[in-house]
Amino acid sequence: MRVILLKDVQKIGKKYDVKDVTDGYALNFLIPQGAVKVATPEALKKIDVLKAELEVERKIQGDLLSKNIHEIENKEVVIRAKVNEKGHLFASLHAPEIAIAIKESIGADINPDFIILEKHIKETGPHNIEVKAGNKKVKVKLLVESI
Repeated sequence: MRVILLKDVQKIGKKYDVKDVTDGYALNFLIPQGAVKVATPEALKKIDVLKAELEVERKIQGDLLSKNIHEIENKEVVIRAKVNEKGHLFASLHAPEIAIAIKESIGADINPDFIILEKHIKETGPHNIEVKAGNKKVKVKLLVESI
């Protein structure tokens, strides 16, 4: 079944991508969650307009961030999370959670798409993450602490 993603879906694609998925997966999981809609010709025309608007918005956010990226360089962000007795997190940290933590502690509003993670963060302790906007990259120190 050909569908249009209405939000980012892990292992499938980004918002407004057109993908082919199995009928059962679409009908039983993706459509009930509101993650996709069926790719009809009318819907595809609307999505092209929305996709263009989204690209313009991301470009504006990237330009703004590249101008102000020095504000977050070498800053430290602390995230507190539940851990087990070995110091491993119950749920790994992803870019959206890190973007929220950066906004709360530094005050910089960063789109999660600009946060570069080599792997998901699953342990307590210090981690270095990259924020990339355009051709500029900065490092942000992330300290994960147990609750």
